[in-house]
Amino acid sequence: MNSSSPMSPATASAPRLQLVGITKRYPAVVANDAVSLSVQPGQAHAILGENGAGKSTLMKIIYGSTQPDAGQVLFDGQPVQIRNPQQARQLGIAMVFQHFSLFDTLTVAQNVWLGLDKSLSLAEVTQRMIDKGRQYGLELDPQRPVHTLSVGEMQRVEIVRALLANPRLLILDEPTSVLTPQAVEQLFVVLRQLVSEGCSILYISHKLHEIRALCTACTVLRGGKVTGVCQPQNESNASLSRLMIGAEPAALEHRPAQAGDVVLQVRDLLLPRQDAFGVDLIDVSLQVRSGEVVGIAGVSGNGQQELLRALSGEDTRAQPAMVQVTGQDVARLGPQQRRVLGLHFVPEERLGRGAVPTMGLAHNLLLTRNDAVGAMGWLHLGQLKEQARAIIERFGVKAGGADAPARSLSGGNLQKFIVGREIAAQPKLIIIAQPTWGVDVGAAAQIHAEILALRDAGCAVLIVSEELDELFELSDRLYVLAKGHLSPSVARADATVQQVGEWMSGLWNADVQQHLADMEQVLPSSEAAQANALVKGPQHV
Repeated sequence: MNSSSPMSPATASAPRLQLVGITKRYPAVVANDAVSLSVQPGQAHAILGENGAGKSTLMKIIYGSTQPDAGQVLFDGQPVQIRNPQQARQLGIAMVFQHFSLFDTLTVAQNVWLGLDKSLSLAEVTQRMIDKGRQYGLELDPQRPVHTLSVGEMQRVEIVRALLANPRLLILDEPTSVLTPQAVEQLFVVLRQLVSEGCSILYISHKLHEIRALCTACTVLRGGKVTGVCQPQNESNASLSRLMIGAEPAALEHRPAQAGDVVLQVRDLLLPRQDAFGVDLIDVSLQVRSGEVVGIAGVSGNGQQELLRALSGEDTRAQPAMVQVTGQDVARLGPQQRRVLGLHFVPEERLGRGAVPTMGLAHNLLLTRNDAVGAMGWLHLGQLKEQARAIIERFGVKAGGADAPARSLSGGNLQKFIVGREIAAQPKLIIIAQPTWGVDVGAAAQIHAEILALRDAGCAVLIVSEELDELFELSDRLYVLAKGHLSPSVARADATVQQVGEWMSGLWNADVQQHLADMEQVLPSSEAAQANALVKGPQHV
């Protein structure tokens, strides 16, 4: 562990971190209201609360990226004023943000190097990052530019960067939202090892079973105030939900699907990567019918971005007839033309693609909806704001009104607004990436219920997510994407988490071998050899 700040005998038994009366006010809200908590050395301590409860603001104060209006911070028993992240890192505090702090134009290695001791060369940091990634099962290519990474790969960069600092206090804000169950188990082995070595962990997650499995203490926030403390291992998911939101989420009613006509048809989609760090889509075929939810599982970075861009209309390189919506060829049509046919899309990146950070929520509706635009192109501002207010109310979005800038919302509240914007458009086909990433259990239950209500009303729903519990809860059928290849479809009732987890590593061997045999019968030997190499790709993910 980091020994740059040795503890004296007088502070050896002091809490690793102690907050006393921390208060942070913003014009529209009090984010933290006299918050006090204590984290012991070698303790995994959960911070639990619904979206907008003040969790992320509190973590930013501890990390020095936000300054409190009142209160005191003590580290190893000594009062400290953490004025910036650099000072926090010098104390031995590292943080993995829910919203990533990475420079798009720099490589992975350069981003990691920026946050570390400059006595290390870039080459040394690169090698340490490779070694640490292998040790923790978080392998990354150090030379890849960050702008070529998926959200899940960016999260891996943040985790590896934090671990390289050998922290004494590690703050994790939704660290497992895009990891497979196997990867989560591996990460928890690492975190438990860190705890055994004396590192303290502050852990934010809406996955209550993770909190119960990892943490030995929990502080609950509601409306910016501490409303309770508990030992998670003595609680159930239901009791933790009651502590967090005052009630248990409504049970999800999942009636059998009444699948109708094919709404989305993808046939033998073959798309080469657009950059050296992308993923080729190889012979991807899928169907989504009206009145069903189809899920696509997979480890982030295995072609999800490429597939979503081809389906949303951002990438129009597909050959004619490879992508069809309601029977019409849309392979070469852009997003706006596909929306006319009833296709709506929720991207995984909230800020930048899902919403313009500086624009108000009402004006962000214009990105995908034109209900409030008159025949002559005039904007009916009153109607636009009323639409935004209706979404805010229906989906319980905590925001400073219809004009609140998108960047002023917490991650979970912005997610609720973006999902609500697309659902309220009454689509015929909706494609959603990471529907409840960073959303609390109450809001996740509401979003899930809205998705199933859309399905029951005849909408075709395609969900792309790394969250297997969510896919199993919502989907009628499942596919798995690995190395740009799509697995066979499997009914949810016939699937198991173990099977899907194995398929996320590309292990659907019987189907792959049969496909190879079929191709060898119809292709010239040179083309068959090339196809053989491509199709075998997933077995080595």
